Amino acid sequence: QVQLVESGGGLVQAGGSLRLSCAASARTLSGYAMGWFRQAPGKGREFVAGISATGGIKLYGDSVKGRFTISRDNAKNTMALQTNSLKPEDTAVYYCAAQEIWGYGSGYVPRDEGSYRYWGQGTQVTVSS
Repeated sequence: QVQLVESGGGLVQAGGSLRLSCAASARTLSGYAMGWFRQAPGKGREFVAGISATGGIKLYGDSVKGRFTISRDNAKNTMALQTNSLKPEDTAVYYCAAQEIWGYGSGYVPRDEGSYRYWGQGTQVTVSS
C-alpha cells in the first residue's frame, strides 16, 4: 500500500509559478511510475505529466508542455511538478498518482488515469487573471 500526499498548491496570479510536491509512504518509489493529473470544476481528470520509475522518461500533456516540469527523487520518496507561466485555465485540483511497474518495464509511463492504482487527495491550484 502506498500513500501519497500532495502539497504546494495555492492562489497565484497569471504568469506566476508554483512548485507542487508529492510525498510517498512506500519503502521505495523506484518500482513505481508516477504522474500528475488535474481536474477542473465540471471536467474530467486530465493527464498533466508522467515520469518513469528511474526518471529517465518524462511525458507531458499538450496544454502544459514547455511550462511544467516533472521530477522525482527516489532517495527521498518524493515527486515534484514545477509549474511556470501559469494561466487561469490551469486552475484545478492537482493529484499525484503512482503505479507499480512490475511486468511493464522501467520505461512504463501511463497517460490514462485508469492505469494508476494509488492516488493522493489533491491540492488546489487557483490562477487569477
